[in-house]
Amino acid sequence: MTQNQFDKKSEAWSALFSEPMSDLVKRYTSSVFFDQRLWEADITGSLAHAGMLATQGIIAAQDHAAIERGMAQVRSEIESGAFEWKLDLEDVHLNIEARLTQIVGDAGKRLHTGRSRNDQVATDVRLWLRGEIDLIGDLLAALQRALVDIAERNVEVILPGFTHLQVAQPVSFGHHMLAYVEMFARDAERLLDVRKRVNRLPLGAAALAGTSYPLDREQVARALGMVDETGAAVVCQNSLDAVSDRDFAIEFTAAASLAMIHVSRLSEELILWMSQSFGFIDIADR
Repeated sequence: MTQNQFDKKSEAWSALFSEPMSDLVKRYTSSVFFDQRLWEADITGSLAHAGMLATQGIIAAQDHAAIERGMAQVRSEIESGAFEWKLDLEDVHLNIEARLTQIVGDAGKRLHTGRSRNDQVATDVRLWLRGEIDLIGDLLAALQRALVDIAERNVEVILPGFTHLQVAQPVSFGHHMLAYVEMFARDAERLLDVRKRVNRLPLGAAALAGTSYPLDREQVARALGMVDETGAAVVCQNSLDAVSDRDFAIEFTAAASLAMIHVSRLSEELILWMSQSFGFIDIADR
């Protein structure tokens, strides 16, 4: 087996300097201790990429099989907590690729054929964020169901409605709860809209100007579920935009902020209703 090119990774970065990189700079420039949360997206994206490379004849079938076997071991090690995250390897991507190469040798090096860390990172972030959007959507739906259940059981319960904390009109407690169902419905709609722009494949853009390898980006997009309502693959069309676009992340933070405003509004009402001045509700300590 040939030497793993990642073994002297830290030396490669400081090759132009007369002294080795300090530990302080390593810690400052490394992202592995917070971007390791992307590990599952990284493995999923890499497997889809490897499958396409094999289909296109860019890597051999035995290399593809070795990559799949190696990635299964990497996944198992991460899930069990046995995986060793290394600061010198900077990020989740190099850590996983280095371990893969240790396990399967040269086949692991060929995984990176036709891609760059630029389009790899962009793909990982999109895959991870898509999963978070789906998770939040499920949580919002569960919260709405719980509020509807409370509303149905309290239709006949009347409480005073307030404007600027001044008593205004009587209102059904159930009706009040359904106001939050509406708010969270809008939050879910916004997240689904953002998801459409998240769910686009940048992989294949390489560093910034594409690659001469005959990649099938649509195959990768379909494998990763990056498709539209009709099942057609959705890929980022311009390579420069593909690796630099983070609009979708800002859109998500805006949608998530609005959702949290609604959660905060509900929480504040519960605090008021539990206070001695109001005494409308009682919430268990558990």
